Amino acid sequence: MAELIKDKNAPRKKSRIGRILVLIVVLAIVVFGGVYLWKYLNTYESTDDAQIDGHINAISGRITGNVIDVLAEDEQVVKAGDVLVRIDPRDYEVAVAKAEADLRDAEAALESSRIDIPITNTNTASQLKTANSSRADATAFVLGSQRTLSAARARLESAQAQVREAEANLKKASDDVARYKLLVDKNEIPRQTYDTAVAQAAAAQATLDSRKASVSEAEQNIVVAQSAVEQANQRITQADASIESAQTAPKQVQVSEARAKSAQAQVAQRKALPDQGKLKLSYCTIVSPVNGIVGKKTVELGQNVSPGQQLMAVVPLDDIWVTANFKETQLNRMNAGQRVRFSVDASGKEYTGKIQAVGGASGARFSLLPPENATGNYVKVVQRIPVRINLDPGQNDDHRLRPGMSVDPKVYLE
Repeated sequence: MAELIKDKNAPRKKSRIGRILVLIVVLAIVVFGGVYLWKYLNTYESTDDAQIDGHINAISGRITGNVIDVLAEDEQVVKAGDVLVRIDPRDYEVAVAKAEADLRDAEAALESSRIDIPITNTNTASQLKTANSSRADATAFVLGSQRTLSAARARLESAQAQVREAEANLKKASDDVARYKLLVDKNEIPRQTYDTAVAQAAAAQATLDSRKASVSEAEQNIVVAQSAVEQANQRITQADASIESAQTAPKQVQVSEARAKSAQAQVAQRKALPDQGKLKLSYCTIVSPVNGIVGKKTVELGQNVSPGQQLMAVVPLDDIWVTANFKETQLNRMNAGQRVRFSVDASGKEYTGKIQAVGGASGARFSLLPPENATGNYVKVVQRIPVRINLDPGQNDDHRLRPGMSVDPKVYLE
């Protein structure tokens, strides 16, 4: 009977031993698997707080003006140098013409001053050396009067150039008044804009009248200069005037030299004005600084823009990177140059890159209102530090990556 009971318990013991062996094997697999999984998870760091980042080039005007052409729209692909916006250049063309006319006027005044110096020097030397020869003094004065006549004629040419400039300004102002009159009748522009144009037209007319008066004055100066030449011929017989001229001649030389220096300074000052006007004229054409895609366009045809006003933005796709915000506890083994793999939520495609640098401060410190932990109850929060990840060459040749796209980077900590 005992042998029978023993035979019945034997299978039970064997079954129990088998279960123990299976349990031991399972525990061993779990332990080894856990160790392997721990080692694997310890070889990388990842985060879902990451996005594609890049430059956004703001396009703004550098001058004040009216937009006459808009050649770009949102999401349009542009290349560096492509024209985006054109501003009405007529005001600046007139400014360039005025600056060039002022420069010519200053050069004429300088030439006249330089002519006066040798005239005075000649008169001085003649009067001092030939005080007893009034005829020689008078002859030198005749020559000086003729040169003065030449200078007066030069001033007349300058005044006539200014009249042409004023006529151009008046025509432009009159055209603006006619154009704004149609627009103000339709209530498309403010009445103030039309009134301003009318005032500018009146000012241009007044300027034209003033310039014409300057022409008349220059013509009268020529008549006076011609009369001076005739009078100088009559003074050949006036010997006594040479002595008085000799006494005052040195001061006249100083005055002429001072005038010449002043005229030379005026020329130097006005030489920069045409270049400045041409530079502003070039700003009437706004071009794209980089290859990219247009976005955030706010400029419209007919809009009046001012310096610094943002008109649109151009996003270049050739220079992008990943900004990953890792927790501060993940940065212990993270260094520049480590390999990174990341996937993009938009396409699911994987890309590779390398860590370029770790940020200098947490995102909270760069915020508009950084936390002040000493002002109230303090609650410790794990901070996040931005890490810049550069793409490997050739990863974005198709330009499918866009700034702002969400990515999931994985940094390998070898």
